[in-house]
Amino acid sequence: MINVLFADDHEMVRIGVSAYLSAQKDINVIAEADDGKEAIQLAMELKPDVILMDLVMKEMDGIEATRQIIEQWPEAKIIIVTSFLDDEKVYPALEAGATSYMLKTSKANEIAEAIRATYQGQSILEPEVTGKIMTKMRQTNVPLLHEQLTEREMEVLKLMAEGKSNQDIADELYIALKTTKVHVSNILSKLEVHDRTQAVIYAFKHDLVEK
Repeated sequence: MINVLFADDHEMVRIGVSAYLSAQKDINVIAEADDGKEAIQLAMELKPDVILMDLVMKEMDGIEATRQIIEQWPEAKIIIVTSFLDDEKVYPALEAGATSYMLKTSKANEIAEAIRATYQGQSILEPEVTGKIMTKMRQTNVPLLHEQLTEREMEVLKLMAEGKSNQDIADELYIALKTTKVHVSNILSKLEVHDRTQAVIYAFKHDLVEK
């Protein structure tokens, strides 16, 4: 039996959803809360298998309630069930530790299936939420610093990691010492480090050279 805590500030929503879920053979709504603070208290007292959490509630919203529950009980499995798909709601809720994100427009049987899946350790996200996350990932997919290095600068960096001096590098690559110094300067600038040692540490950290 999957024990569920349902937090929502709309009584009729709680009554309707709880009635449907409790009619399932494997789901039992053991408690209801009408605000975030009560949700936290009941979660800590009852340790339900899954928590259904509304986002907008009086006293304390679902995001803060989720954050506090996860801080006190990291193993908690929380499903956000809300009408909101705003960026300022979706990302903070997931960052707070919610496992799944469902919309109130979902069918009752879909919420029941989400409870079962979340209980099993899966993360269930509405297609719209998944799309938003993918878009944000693309927007924040900033190239790594070393991807700015030219092929020659990568060669110089690898030789620096071998402990070679500027003159050694110049001799090995058959380039002028002055040119080597320019490459080293460019490397430090592009990697946003202050000296050769930090550049070498960066190279090892990002597996650019053999350890």
